[in-house]
Amino acid sequence: MSTYPPLNSLRIFEAAARLESFSAAAGELFVTHGAVSKQIKQLEDWLGVMLFERSGGRVKLTDAGWRYLVQVQDGLDLIANATAQLLQPDTQRRLSINSTPTFAAYWLLPRLQRFRARFPELELHLVTSDRDLSRLDAPFDIAIRRGPGDWPGHIAKPFLKEWELPLASPALLERLPLQSPADLVSHTLLHADTRPTAWQRWLTLAGAPELKPASAMHFDKFSLALQAAVDGLGVVLGPLPMAQALIDAGQLLRPLPAPVVSVRDYCWVAPRMAAEDATVEAFCRWLESEADKTGPLPR
Repeated sequence: MSTYPPLNSLRIFEAAARLESFSAAAGELFVTHGAVSKQIKQLEDWLGVMLFERSGGRVKLTDAGWRYLVQVQDGLDLIANATAQLLQPDTQRRLSINSTPTFAAYWLLPRLQRFRARFPELELHLVTSDRDLSRLDAPFDIAIRRGPGDWPGHIAKPFLKEWELPLASPALLERLPLQSPADLVSHTLLHADTRPTAWQRWLTLAGAPELKPASAMHFDKFSLALQAAVDGLGVVLGPLPMAQALIDAGQLLRPLPAPVVSVRDYCWVAPRMAAEDATVEAFCRWLESEADKTGPLPR
């Protein structure tokens, strides 16, 4: 027991380090700024290590603080997961999944019934977020992110390839034909903040890096950009296989056959301890089997 640091100080350290602010941590934990500062100082004195650099009322994690944060978060996640499992009825296991919004809406949800048919006793809890895993507010059993990424304390594996190419609604293409990359000068390009360099990368590979479109629209989430394309507001650099169902339904068309740009794979990510759970492992294997059904190349 003597090797345990003050546990309340650990909780406050995690919040202050994650938010990079004593004031923000105080607000989240409903304590005063002074209480946070006192607990952090108590923890630093106990460890004999400086965790934060303090300058002009601002704080910044030291290298030791960053290393400690990763381990502390793993430990707190383990405690949270163990507690959640203990409080669940034995007859109903809960599986917490954190996914990016577009992946959840366009790929995961249309297939999820097949997993539920195999594991009807499971209670699934799906949360969508684009945030870095280290900044999530709640623990998870499995996260789905584009990678590879820097996920210390986690086990991760790519399971689904993704490609990008221009997509547009039939009504828009009837009004403004798109037969070559040069025709994009007459179109509105739809951008997502989560993929800020996507169009420039595609235009460079298409041999038109200096092309100036008629206009542009920007969205904070890619799912909004994709819906805007369905509604005929412009041309989106759509991901396959995520948008394949919209293509199959005739809501979006592929006016240009090339280039089809390979981008980052989707990965499942699980906390190291959670990855050993049989239910988590089964869901990861199911993700891989569903991805195999999409084939090696976009249709």
